[in-house]
Amino acid sequence: MLSGYRLMWMVVMFDLPVVEKAERKAATDFRKTLLDQGFEMAQFSVYMRFCTSQSQADTYSKRVEEALPEGGKVNILTFTDKQYERIVTFLGKTKQPANKTPDQFDLF
Repeated sequence: MLSGYRLMWMVVMFDLPVVEKAERKAATDFRKTLLDQGFEMAQFSVYMRFCTSQSQADTYSKRVEEALPEGGKVNILTFTDKQYERIVTFLGKTKQPANKTPDQFDLF
């Protein structure tokens, strides 16, 4: 059985330069790479991905590192599914229901 203390979430947060045309293309390519790797956009420059273990999170962290564009700042944060359950989300002033862990069959 998968434990909420072993299941991980990975968050990639970034602030990339987009003044020059080449910078905008690099930022777009980086976003597309994250989407291709199974990340979902949580907010404009915040992408999240569910991982079944720390080793899987480490693998995706290396992939993100390989895709980094020149310039800008990128942070990668990992935390357990149990910690993810405690996220409080508001849409406007309306509190949203708690986040749910993806079903096993949704992982692949």
